Amino acid sequence: MQHSVEIYSLFTDFDVDLFRAGKHHKLYEKFGAHSVLRNGTWGTYFAVWAPNADSVSVIGNFNGWNPYAHTLLVRWDGSGIWEGFIPGVGVGELYKYHIRSYQGETLEKCDPFALQCEVPPKTASVVSTTWYEWGDDSWMQSRHEHNGLNRPIAVYELHLGSWMRSPDDPTQLLGYRDIADKLVSYVKEAGFTHVELMPIMEHPYYPSWGYQITGYFAASSRYGSPQDLMYLIETLHRNGIGVLLDWVPSHFPGDAHGLYRFDGTHLYEHQDPRQGFHPDWGSYIFNYGRNEVRSFLISNAVFWLDRYHVDGLRVDAVASMLYLDYSRKEGEWIPNEHGGRENLQAIGFLKELNEAVYGYFPDVQTIAEESTSWPGVSRPVYSSGLGFGMKWMMGWMHDTLEYFGRDPLYRQHHHGQVTFSMLYAFHENFMLPLSHDEVVHGKGSMIQKMPGDEWQRFANLRALYLYMYTHPGTKLLFMGCEFGQTTEWNCNQSLDWHLMQYEPHRGMFELVKSLNFLYRGEPALYEHSFSPEGFEWIEAGDSSNSVMAYARKGVRPEDDLLIVLNLTPVVRYAYRCGLPSEGEWTVMLNSDDPRYHGSGVEQPAVKAEPIRWMNKEWSAMLTLPPLAGLVLKRITEQQPARKQVRQSKKTPLVKAEKVSKPRTTKKDTKKDN
Repeated sequence: MQHSVEIYSLFTDFDVDLFRAGKHHKLYEKFGAHSVLRNGTWGTYFAVWAPNADSVSVIGNFNGWNPYAHTLLVRWDGSGIWEGFIPGVGVGELYKYHIRSYQGETLEKCDPFALQCEVPPKTASVVSTTWYEWGDDSWMQSRHEHNGLNRPIAVYELHLGSWMRSPDDPTQLLGYRDIADKLVSYVKEAGFTHVELMPIMEHPYYPSWGYQITGYFAASSRYGSPQDLMYLIETLHRNGIGVLLDWVPSHFPGDAHGLYRFDGTHLYEHQDPRQGFHPDWGSYIFNYGRNEVRSFLISNAVFWLDRYHVDGLRVDAVASMLYLDYSRKEGEWIPNEHGGRENLQAIGFLKELNEAVYGYFPDVQTIAEESTSWPGVSRPVYSSGLGFGMKWMMGWMHDTLEYFGRDPLYRQHHHGQVTFSMLYAFHENFMLPLSHDEVVHGKGSMIQKMPGDEWQRFANLRALYLYMYTHPGTKLLFMGCEFGQTTEWNCNQSLDWHLMQYEPHRGMFELVKSLNFLYRGEPALYEHSFSPEGFEWIEAGDSSNSVMAYARKGVRPEDDLLIVLNLTPVVRYAYRCGLPSEGEWTVMLNSDDPRYHGSGVEQPAVKAEPIRWMNKEWSAMLTLPPLAGLVLKRITEQQPARKQVRQSKKTPLVKAEKVSKPRTTKKDTKKDN
């Protein structure tokens, strides 16, 4: 016997028109399962888009999973929306949609707009709510001060299931609430400004790391309820830490209960596999030309920013969206209407996405993982850009890791590889990423990539991080990289926290900590992150010594910094270096400091001499530590000389002689014993 489904709708005609036009950006307020009070009776309103279905019913534990008990009603307007109110169904009930196609095929699908799902491998949706009494007003009101493009943004990327696990049972995941205080304490100590959570939307296959999503509006139940995730975000906010989410609008898996062939047809994806199937990931590509699909995706982006107070979205695999021939051979793709390889529909979607996000939330950031030279990714839509706030600097990442992975003996022949990034550093608003992708699939951990013995590997990595933090652009570092995790990342186990008891690893953590606080405290490192005004080469061509020197500049000249890198395991004594200005310069940070497990080669404060060098009117003799970098700043009345940490080896300052001839490239290269 069929139970009663009452006629009821949250949709107005205007809502439907916006949805069909692809302009409804808050569909989560309409679709899905919503607890409502109707005629004095509590129940749940269900609404789902299935335009090619012959019938749609709600099945669940409340009706014995009977497909004939509660059949939804299709709207008369041709929108393909099925809806209805079921009395007595409340929060916590399990449900799915039972769909019969016109061809007679029957499907059981989870709700695309479900706010919660069963813990995998179970696949039912759960009637839920995103109600939460937030306590992060202070952060939300001042968020623009933390997220601005002229502010320091140092991101700690992590995978919730493998950052830390239960000490009593390493197979047991920590929940959103369990991890909150531990994560906040650690991130605050390390000095990162933001965390970036790898996808926490519901995904059936745990080793996909969250990139194969079936529940786009559901926080993964592996770690708790929606309110538990909100508590985690609120706790981070209350401690001054921003939250970015990794978001995947590029593809989705073919699981039977998911979006694939949702109503018996290719509803969310293209029918032609040359457009709708992704060969790299064995997944399906959204049909960005379908208005309703664009509304679904933009609504999902807005949902996380709205309901979960998220501060930004890192958009995954943008390059795969932009090109029709991405990872495809000739004949395996369909050109656009002009015969080109650009995916015009995806381009239009990305522009509309960014306009919508920044229209609703002008104080957040969208960040594109885009690995090609596509122009204007982080430029406004009104100036023909894609509208993202930032773009990952993948070229810098590849060149830098390749260079630092070389034996220092051969680096002089590849010097341009590490200086090349400055030729294009200001074409986009770049974020410098050392992400999870670089420490999996046989690539080795960050410390494993470095050459030499143990001490040299750690020194190399410290120098790399100093280079990263003083290079223009915002920063992203994957969990474990900050203390020199020795093995590749494995999503099935915790990070090797026991390594922190050993001096090299603790020293690495202290170095990253110092870099984070230096970055946050020195305006020259962030005020002009995306403008050539903030950078000047002092020495870019000393390949024979593998030495680089450059200035970072803030709005005020007194904030300027000098960075000098010596990327060989040889101490460079009496190395004359040009200075941005006169005065006395003190070392703000030395990556060879013993507290970082360095060798302790010290560079005391130096006074600029009126000797023209490296096209600068002022210069000084420096002692450059091995495989290390120095950050110096001019001493002013407001900036007294920085007290140096007592170091194990003292190298006296070599007094410079006055010279007028051009700088020679031959240096004293005696090793520091």
